[in-house]
Amino acid sequence: MGVNVKRPVIGITTYVEPARFTVWDMTVALLPYTYVEQVERAGGQPVLLPPAGRPAELVERLDGLIVAGGGDIDPRRYGAEQHESTGYIRPPRDTAEFDLLSAALDAELPYLGICRGLQVLNVTLGGTLHQHLPDVVGHTGHAPGPGRFGHLGVRPAPGSRVAKALGDAPVEVPHYHHQAIDRIALDLAVTAVAEDGTVEAVELDAPHFAVGVQWHPEAATDCALFEALVASC
Repeated sequence: MGVNVKRPVIGITTYVEPARFTVWDMTVALLPYTYVEQVERAGGQPVLLPPAGRPAELVERLDGLIVAGGGDIDPRRYGAEQHESTGYIRPPRDTAEFDLLSAALDAELPYLGICRGLQVLNVTLGGTLHQHLPDVVGHTGHAPGPGRFGHLGVRPAPGSRVAKALGDAPVEVPHYHHQAIDRIALDLAVTAVAEDGTVEAVELDAPHFAVGVQWHPEAATDCALFEALVASC
């Protein structure tokens, strides 16, 4: 008889947005299903975490955590005035995810931050953000249009966890972000950059897996980063 191996439980944070589906038009806790598929494909058991109640108390029940993409963080959290292009701010989600990530870091829970999730990690640890990346790099390649991924190359840093998953060579990945790291938190190391110098991945200097990527690996054809997270659990 084969051995029944337990799948690591991977919590994934969700959006709360108005949505239409079948015959309904209402507020919904939702998440692109590609996140779920990639976690399952990597051998994990996905569990969705809406920003309700006290999700930080769930850390002890999880084997790993993903903070998913989404709207912009309230810039007051990093001491800035709101830029005219900053939008889709959801204060309850900010509160839930910052509390959840703080608890996860204290517990040394394996962590993968995706797009917004990288930004939550950087701001939690004291970093800041560029609120509108085209003002910095002079192009819109990181978010070419509503609902359209950009496809730009990033170069992983040799020896990093990102490089161990994706390789040391430049790799083209799907982007959809108009914000990015400005001042990096002291406890983080930059582990991938785009050709225009944008910070595209960071890692916590710690024994446990704690990685943030600015691109969208859930939209990639491979699940290498999800496999790295699940393996670390």
